[in-house]
Amino acid sequence: MKQNDVEVKPKKKNKKKRRQIGKMFLFVMEVALLVVLAIGTSYVVKFKNAFNKIEIGSQFEDRTEAGINEGETGMDSSYIEVVLEGYTNIAIFGLDNRTAGKYDKGLSDVMMVASINNKTKEVKLVSVYRDTYLCIGDGKYKKANTAYSTGGVKKAVQMLNTNLDLDITKYVCVDWNAVVEAIDALGGVEVEVTQKEKELLNSYLWEIDKATGLKTPTLKKHGKVTMNGTQATAYARIRYTSGGDFKRASRQRIVMEAMLNKAKQSDLNTLMTICEKVFDDIATNITFDEIVDLVMDVTKYKIGVSAGFPYELVTRNLSGSGDTVVAVDLEANVSKLHNTLFGTENYKPSYVVHTISQTIMDKTGVDENTKPYNTNEYDNISGADGTNWD
Repeated sequence: MKQNDVEVKPKKKNKKKRRQIGKMFLFVMEVALLVVLAIGTSYVVKFKNAFNKIEIGSQFEDRTEAGINEGETGMDSSYIEVVLEGYTNIAIFGLDNRTAGKYDKGLSDVMMVASINNKTKEVKLVSVYRDTYLCIGDGKYKKANTAYSTGGVKKAVQMLNTNLDLDITKYVCVDWNAVVEAIDALGGVEVEVTQKEKELLNSYLWEIDKATGLKTPTLKKHGKVTMNGTQATAYARIRYTSGGDFKRASRQRIVMEAMLNKAKQSDLNTLMTICEKVFDDIATNITFDEIVDLVMDVTKYKIGVSAGFPYELVTRNLSGSGDTVVAVDLEANVSKLHNTLFGTENYKPSYVVHTISQTIMDKTGVDENTKPYNTNEYDNISGADGTNWD
């Protein structure tokens, strides 16, 4: 039978180069800004007017359309209802497009899962590396970021759910102009930057300025510095250091947390200014009422885990895909992901994920015995502490 475009067999009983500009940062920013609704009614009308600038996307009709694995070859329904529904899981996409406000297609060079614990309000962030070799639907296996380019945001969400046993039905797509505007309205963000990072980010400024019309001065020093929007966006693009794209994904999360922390310290006028400036650069299917529900405890939100996925991986040059990230046993990585996000110990992935994992092994030759590349040093490094590497 087929489930979510993956060929699977019924279970037997009892048997077991592209440019990244850091556009996804705005999701947590967006949530943080909504505190205005919980503080004073005088801001409600202004906020609603700003919210109306957001491009509201369509909802998924059901779990199947969202690519959620359930049923005979998927997750047990009780796991979805008892465990996953205790969390608000949102997909964040940043597109490598040069035209502002276009979200129908593009390579999603930023793919992040934000999981909010509905009780504790802890936010866990997991970056899915853009070059990860996964099933993108229709029985095709390619880099994960191509799912968006071939089928838009819905196919990208389906890809995350199907490969990772998630239940995402909400998404946020952001334009990189929004990141620049939001950070500038905040008065910049403070991050620890090395000498090499300073040199690299300065070399990216011209390209961002060309798209925004700004004239950004170069960053003059390294160490703990306050960067403006363009500089911080350029910082999040850096991948030409040791660690490559893995460190870049970590830099994205660093800036994201720095923005959240700065937003929490900002006054209402600053927050409202950000709303008015950047909401026209966002596409989401989160409704106004749903965002209001999120905002009630927004001051309690705190980023906990910040990590990249897959945890255990190698890189391979694959025919038709080029330089690619391959999970060392996708099934084991998904089990660890559920422990990371939801505290589920010894999670057994669905048969759909098992089938995808086996197919990846067959296609790449990477199996559970392959020695993985160590990416641990890029996880749980955030905020003004910066990267602290050479």
